[in-house]
Amino acid sequence: MVALEPVVQAYAWGSRTALPELCGITSPAPHPVAEHWFGAHDSGSSRCSDGRGLDARIAADPERELGPRVLAEHGGGLPFLVKLLSAEQALSLQAHPSPEKAREGFAAEDARGIAVDAPDRNYRDVNHKPEILVALTEFHALVGFRPVERTVALLDALGVASLKPYRDMLAGQPDAEGLRAVFTTFVTMPHVVLAGVVPDLVTCAVSYLTDHGVEGPWSPVAATITELAERYPTDPGVLGALLLNRVVLQPGEAVYLGPGQLHAYLRGVGVEVMANSDNVLRGGLTPKHVDVPELMRVLEFSPLADPTVRAVEADRDIPGEVDYPTPEPDFALSRIDVPADGDPAAWRPEGPEVLLCTSGEAVVDSDGTSEALAPGRAVWVPASTSRVCLRSTAGATVFRTRVAGG
Repeated sequence: MVALEPVVQAYAWGSRTALPELCGITSPAPHPVAEHWFGAHDSGSSRCSDGRGLDARIAADPERELGPRVLAEHGGGLPFLVKLLSAEQALSLQAHPSPEKAREGFAAEDARGIAVDAPDRNYRDVNHKPEILVALTEFHALVGFRPVERTVALLDALGVASLKPYRDMLAGQPDAEGLRAVFTTFVTMPHVVLAGVVPDLVTCAVSYLTDHGVEGPWSPVAATITELAERYPTDPGVLGALLLNRVVLQPGEAVYLGPGQLHAYLRGVGVEVMANSDNVLRGGLTPKHVDVPELMRVLEFSPLADPTVRAVEADRDIPGEVDYPTPEPDFALSRIDVPADGDPAAWRPEGPEVLLCTSGEAVVDSDGTSEALAPGRAVWVPASTSRVCLRSTAGATVFRTRVAGG
């Protein structure tokens, strides 16, 4: 077992204060801090307290670090990536590919001679990128296409005359194909047309907020649309956002995003776990590379009635552990609430694990070694570990990520 030093990603949408304050370091930071990565991705591998990169440590002895099961099922690399994420502004409207589409897209871009680190590259690797995010603060997001009948009700409530043809398209075909048709029209709309439609939408959204205040059933959506339009006044993503579920997570609640689910995180702090990938297909709300045809190739248009994941009590006899179940083989995420001076949580790992503390203080004992955990700190537990014991005198919350099936 070794402590992990995260890779810090300073994206413009991050917060200068949220992650520094969570981790107990100097705040505000000199630049926005968006993500802390704990993993072994090619674009950024954590450094271990023994001085090696986690990727190098795994490569030196993959059977000891990953274990025979993970090696057989996933090859010689760590199949998951753990992040602390802090959004102060909206991320891009985006989706991630399935494994098959990731392989196809990576090969196609290689064939066209696009460098892996080029700004117009969509596929940085050959992996898919399903993900789950658990809120640490109140977390706002746009996640998956809203059921069509509710979007028709939203458009009726806003009463945007220039959007009535699209409202009627959805009412006439209230299914995935209707969503595909309307979304395609939105994201390919010429800027000269958008320049008229978006101001009309904002005027109606502001009027709705004036009439209904913050308590109106569509007030959160109306407020989000005005905020997005202020930053991106001629971006088709503003219209695309109308079609998505607007979700507000309380601490401990989660959303899961499978392949092809369109989404945009808006603001908040959370723990995010995903397959070990950095493949992003963007459709708007960003100055970064947008590739609408490729996004359309990977999108899943079936309406998503409820994108949330509810924690369930784990059945592994570990005190205080709850699971966040997903269908993904690459990762499994649970949360352990360690009580003050209570019984320690102890188990034998069946594969590699990352333990990340988000509140309180804890001590991890493993095969004769001990590491202190404080908020924002994580440890790597190799598959060869015979026993892990997690204890706390003041209470702590620790997220446990492992490979599914173990």
